[in-house]
Amino acid sequence: MSESQSATAGGDERITGVVEKVTYFSSSSGFTVLRLTLAEERDPVTVVGYVAAVNEGQHVEATGRWHNDKSWGLQFKAAHLGVIAPDTLEGIAKYLSSGMVKGIGPHFAKVLIKAYGMEVFNVIEDHPERLLDLPGIGKKRLEQVVSAWGEQKAVRKIMVFLQSHGVGTARAVRIYRAYGDEAVAVVTANPYRLILDIPGIGFRTADQIARNIGIEMHSPLRARAGIGHALQELSQEGHCRVPEAMLLAACKRLLQIPMEVVEAALREELSIGTLVSVEAEGERSFYLAALLRAETGVANSIQRIMQGDLPWGKIDAEKAISEAEERSRIELSLSQRSAVSLALSSKLIVITGGPGVGKTTIINTILKILDKSGELNCTLCAPTGRAAKRLGEATGREAKTIHRLLEFDPHARDFKRGFSYPLQADLVIVDEASMIDVVLMNRLLAAISDRSALIFAGDVDQLPPVGPGFVLADMIQSGAVAVVRLTEIFRQAQSSMIIVNAHKINRGEFAVPPPVARRSEGEELSDFYVVPSESTAEIQRRLLLVVAERIPERFGLDPLRDIQVLTPMNKGPLGAKALNTLLQERLNPHSPRKIVRFGTTFAEGDKVIQMVNNYDKEIFNGDIGLVAAVDEEESTLSVLYEGREVRYEFNELDEIALAYAITIHKSQGSEYPAVVIPLSMQHYSLLERNLIYTAVTRAKKLVMIIGDPKALATAISNRRSSQRLTGLAARLAEAGTL
Repeated sequence: MSESQSATAGGDERITGVVEKVTYFSSSSGFTVLRLTLAEERDPVTVVGYVAAVNEGQHVEATGRWHNDKSWGLQFKAAHLGVIAPDTLEGIAKYLSSGMVKGIGPHFAKVLIKAYGMEVFNVIEDHPERLLDLPGIGKKRLEQVVSAWGEQKAVRKIMVFLQSHGVGTARAVRIYRAYGDEAVAVVTANPYRLILDIPGIGFRTADQIARNIGIEMHSPLRARAGIGHALQELSQEGHCRVPEAMLLAACKRLLQIPMEVVEAALREELSIGTLVSVEAEGERSFYLAALLRAETGVANSIQRIMQGDLPWGKIDAEKAISEAEERSRIELSLSQRSAVSLALSSKLIVITGGPGVGKTTIINTILKILDKSGELNCTLCAPTGRAAKRLGEATGREAKTIHRLLEFDPHARDFKRGFSYPLQADLVIVDEASMIDVVLMNRLLAAISDRSALIFAGDVDQLPPVGPGFVLADMIQSGAVAVVRLTEIFRQAQSSMIIVNAHKINRGEFAVPPPVARRSEGEELSDFYVVPSESTAEIQRRLLLVVAERIPERFGLDPLRDIQVLTPMNKGPLGAKALNTLLQERLNPHSPRKIVRFGTTFAEGDKVIQMVNNYDKEIFNGDIGLVAAVDEEESTLSVLYEGREVRYEFNELDEIALAYAITIHKSQGSEYPAVVIPLSMQHYSLLERNLIYTAVTRAKKLVMIIGDPKALATAISNRRSSQRLTGLAARLAEAGTL
């Protein structure tokens, strides 16, 4: 047995080595696949297990057993896996250079090793002031090193605590960030708090900790946490209103305890107001209190805004439209004239329809008519930065994100604008309204003053919001709001096969065409292609080929700036994570400077996407940029977003991800010159018509679907997710229809 391998009392083996490569790492679960170099072993071995964080060059210790996997071959399956302090100068240098200790990069690692040798850890731990004697280390860098070293110690303490209660890892770094030095005390008092406080920790992980620290399976604390988790899960599926039978069934599956315990916990949650019950048509349903407040707020605001006089008074629509046509040198269709006329006489209106039906023309005509007086204040907004930018370009006016319009205060974590401080606007136009969930819509509508008129524009047939509710669909369904549904594709749009096929997909009429024939000399290129490919390997091969070579050569498009791969899911060989690794290797293989975080390599020139709203940096979920610079010494990188450079610290890198490929959900509100869509029956659970429709309508110049014709046909025929359980349409209908 080599020095790097030893037996343990329980029959498991223990191995130690240096991480050569992080093959896979899940930031949500901590699951990782490592290639580990063991002492006295020529070839690296594969280790699978769970760890809070790991990087190439670090020393790890794993306890577990060898397993010959049918698909992947010999692996070491680790029951416990953790980063340890190395015991050689070379190992210490790699550890200090890994980026885990803020303030120490490759250069200062060498300085420290030269000065203190094997004693370097003791110096940092017990006598950090001695670092000031070294060249290039001032008070600021010393503070960084001491702080990072302390965080590492705290993380190790939390890991020991979690592992002692049967958890390999439960995102210990995130727990430390949330609770600091109180982490162990908080988790011991109520482990179910982790579900709400720590991204990536679900009920089962918290429940495992609870059981191991002695909380009984039938505990009211556990039952109440299970009810809250079940409702949260259902809200993540888009539901606001949950029928009693659905909730009890979900709790029964999750908790596996007698229903009288669940019902007692349900009564307790109702008594303290975290849940609210409602009765409708003899059926009892439950809401999370926050969602009921949001839904009620939306309904009340819509009714309030619809009342009162139009801010522009009475307008002769026919005359105004004719004058606007003359000034713009355009001729509106009958449906467009009808839409403009209805908008000019409505305090609140919804304009919906697919691509090429003239929504922008209608909005521009309305603005031109209202601009004539020069006295009206028109405000434009959209849910995302990219959608706001498109709206601004289409109208020639400033358009803001909803968060910026409502003046979000990052310090107070709240909007300044609201019912008591409304927007000063005569007309508010909201584009891409299908993306807005019930919570954000409630905050937006609260800030619309009584005197303002409101226009919602959007495509109700696209994917529903990521958050709960589907306000645009509910307004249309209620019959209480003026609605224009545009279906006519205009002549200039009929030449685009993207637009024609998008409408066919939306109607369920699109049939998979035969493979595209090689074009003749001089024949015009199409803008819509379906490339039948059944196997995963073939889809991957063709996707890499078209992104890196075929599209740039034939269409003159840049593979980074112009082409966006949109895939149904994150996981799997055709998911965003796997495709990003392949595309990064193909499109940016020789970047001189790079940094590794949570198993993802970020290099200069990489395409990245912001995954969460960061109000301090003014960068928002879905923003895409290019890595402009990597500082290996400081473990930081800078990303260029629309000409603005934003810097990320090492511990902030979980806010971004590679964006050569992104999910279709992440693409909502954006447009790209070219879109490449891989499709496979592996995506079966997500294959729906509105998913494909949304992906196709993201493209301006080119769509290429590469995949299994059966998967495409399955998606087009499936409309199962369009219905979300809410009470908004009924609330609006009860208030009275037009």
